[in-house]
Amino acid sequence: MSDIVTSLKQSDIFYQFTQTQLELVANLCREKTFDAEEVLFEENNSSKELYVVVQGEVNILVNPGIVSTKGSTEKVAIATMRRGQSFGEIAMVDEGLRSATAQAGNKGANLLIVPRDKLIMLCETYPQLGYRLMYNLAADLAMKIRNTDLRVREKIVYGQQK
Repeated sequence: MSDIVTSLKQSDIFYQFTQTQLELVANLCREKTFDAEEVLFEENNSSKELYVVVQGEVNILVNPGIVSTKGSTEKVAIATMRRGQSFGEIAMVDEGLRSATAQAGNKGANLLIVPRDKLIMLCETYPQLGYRLMYNLAADLAMKIRNTDLRVREKIVYGQQK
């Protein structure tokens, strides 16, 4: 259990959680190891879990063929998640379909898996914990949106020069 608490403490999504709050979340977690290049979930499938990388890497892949009939339908890596990073956070906000595929890196990955329903119940039971989690979640998503915005701008600028 203390290993899980330590891993949560190193994660941005649980930044500034108290020891007690970390222990409450740790009680919900399930630790799982994924083999090299094993798929955790597929794009356009539902999933109701938040993932925290304990060790290894997870590649986030998208299929460009979903939005275009031109070009390749081979999945393209848009991000690599490493130790302490989380993904699947949109499942905390809605229960829609996954917008990308998650695949363990070439050396595998060890992850903490937090079920949405139990985490939401914990947030409702402990409002301070819920506030901190949602604040951190908003900050994480804002950073990802900013990075995506910069990538889109770069594509537009360099695309116009060709």
